[in-house]
Amino acid sequence: MGVSVSNWRLARTVSMLGQLGVVSGTAMDTVLVRRLQDGDPSGLVRRALAAFPVQRWVKPVLEKYFCSEGHKGQPYLRLPMPSRLGDTASQIMHVLGGYVEVFLAKEGHPGLVGINLLTKLQLPTLGTLYGAMLAGVDYVLMGAGIPREIPEALDKLAAGEIASLKIDVTGWTGTEAARLQFNPQEIVGQAQTLKRPSFLPIIASNSLATLLARKVTGTIQGFVIEGPTAGGHNAPPRGAPVFDERGQPVYGERDVVDLEQIKALGLPFWLAGGTGSPEALESAMNQGAAGIQVGTLFAYSQESGFEAGLKRGILEQAARGEVKVFTDPKASPTGFPFKVAEVAGTLSQPEVYQGRTRVCDLGYLREPYQTAQGKIGFRCASEPIDQYLAKGGELANTEGRKCLCNALMAAVGQGQVQKNGDHELPLVTSGDDLERIGRFVRQFGSEYSARDVVAYLLGTPAQPQAEVQPAMANG
Repeated sequence: MGVSVSNWRLARTVSMLGQLGVVSGTAMDTVLVRRLQDGDPSGLVRRALAAFPVQRWVKPVLEKYFCSEGHKGQPYLRLPMPSRLGDTASQIMHVLGGYVEVFLAKEGHPGLVGINLLTKLQLPTLGTLYGAMLAGVDYVLMGAGIPREIPEALDKLAAGEIASLKIDVTGWTGTEAARLQFNPQEIVGQAQTLKRPSFLPIIASNSLATLLARKVTGTIQGFVIEGPTAGGHNAPPRGAPVFDERGQPVYGERDVVDLEQIKALGLPFWLAGGTGSPEALESAMNQGAAGIQVGTLFAYSQESGFEAGLKRGILEQAARGEVKVFTDPKASPTGFPFKVAEVAGTLSQPEVYQGRTRVCDLGYLREPYQTAQGKIGFRCASEPIDQYLAKGGELANTEGRKCLCNALMAAVGQGQVQKNGDHELPLVTSGDDLERIGRFVRQFGSEYSARDVVAYLLGTPAQPQAEVQPAMANG
């Protein structure tokens, strides 16, 4: 869905309806400090921080970022972008961000809550996971890459031991792979055993499913099988790239997952991408799935994090059958195809994109690379072009690249005011189901709730949480 669209309110509602509510784990450190600078009017963020087990990390964050009357349209204070691996101050913020989101999603009920992270965003992963685990997260979902080291990392974090991840460094010539280490005892002061959450990798091929089921250290508990109609980052098509008349990558038979092979692995699986209907749920169950993952319908519910005016405008456009979704092969600095809703006033419009001054001040999608001095530097294909080229980047990589970090923050009402006075504008990512959401909106109205979505998909009013395997997850 993007950053903080599937927020704690949405995940909590879905969880209390007996399904698996999933929070976005992307950029949670920035989301946290911007909520504080917005004044935290409900006090919920501060209440969650007050429950964090080590208060010495919380006090300086509140002192620096909490604005009781809000930031009053002034630029948000930014978190420093990490300049090296293992930056302790940065990791602490990831821990706090993951903790707060899961704490609020799980507060006051026994339902199941998961967290979804992007494998490509490597530096925040361990800290965010540990914060979520301190809050009792039940499931971890990860896609946009090959999360082969995550099962072992979860085992280590649950045992209170040092966990590490290999960091992909472009041009790396070291004899050993660069690795990021995370020591839980540096956060909580002593070894602490935590519940190990179930791990569901998000996959788009049988080969990846087989690799993760049989050749990783640690265990996985199932799969989310995501097709190219899902929102956010998509796996690139297999084989030589082919594009349609609009410039979208074309997916073919090689990109269809063979569910019989998946079933032979003996693990439960959920289908995602174009599954937001009762018919799709029934079809998934008939094919042996444990259920479905639904994103688009939940993304436009009242509980989601989309800025209210933006959400309302998109639903009105969708109800008229006028909204389109474009699979942009260039938008994301990661190089993965990225789903973009074509919405007026957003960076989906070429003239709006061209009018933005390039800046990289959040840096989540930066690419680690080896410098001429043999150290690790960071660059982003959407940063100022001269800066990118000075770091050894290739000009072709900058074409059409958008600053997803700032744009996705703006989509949830936390857009930055830059030094030149420019207000960051949003970019909306949605699955192809957005083009068909008009039928749902005409039935339930443009101010529908997550409860309406669950009732629609199941065909009956949702029942309280039961101790059963969840049939559905929000994306």
